[in-house]
Amino acid sequence: MRVAALADVHGNLPALEAVLVQVAHEDPDLIVFCGDVASGPMPAETIDLLMTIPGARFVSGNADRGLVEEFDGKQPSQFPGPFAEWCAKQIDRSRRDFLAGYEKTVSVDDVDGVGRVLFCHAVPHDDATVFTKETSDERVSELLAGVDADLVVCGHTHMQFDRTVGRLRVINAGSVGMTYGAPGACWAMLGPGVQLRHNDYDREGAARRIRAKDWSYAEEFARDNVISAPSIEDGLDFMRKAEARQAAR
Repeated sequence: MRVAALADVHGNLPALEAVLVQVAHEDPDLIVFCGDVASGPMPAETIDLLMTIPGARFVSGNADRGLVEEFDGKQPSQFPGPFAEWCAKQIDRSRRDFLAGYEKTVSVDDVDGVGRVLFCHAVPHDDATVFTKETSDERVSELLAGVDADLVVCGHTHMQFDRTVGRLRVINAGSVGMTYGAPGACWAMLGPGVQLRHNDYDREGAARRIRAKDWSYAEEFARDNVISAPSIEDGLDFMRKAEARQAAR
């Protein structure tokens, strides 16, 4: 069994299209999306493409949940109001129901050279918990206590890492649509073993498509998440603060 893992597309349709071309070259047995697929510049178009992928499985992320809540007229519990409001207005009931049908986690046995893999968005029991390559082994062990797998694949923090805590290997697949560090699109290929991938794409063309959207964040997204990307240090600083807030609750 070979599996492609994609996370945090965030409505960046051009990045997703480019990664799916690379995935097709790998011809995996399965594609698993680890959450936060649509909330961004092209939510409806991104969902429409995802709905055409045969046999793909989808883990729910906090932004997916927030988008469904906004569509349903509820106060989003994890997602900024103005951003969610615009995205929710771009989708219809069928797209909303597609997002609402995502799984909490996905488990796949017998991945070549890896074994049993558990896919989640943030951690298996929660879709918003932050941890990074810097988080202590003790904290990661607490967050992943009880996991019966050889490998956990997550997303959420938009930064790739590969670490082992005790007997458990943990990777972050990175973000397809809103990466930190070098601009482009990140994902992971499992089998044989684990390969963290980074692909560039036509970012100038993508920026033009995004800027054409009637969205107040379009220019900012195109400039800061497509043409360029925040640094890894900026990402880690943001996540350190989020971790500290969560720890203080």
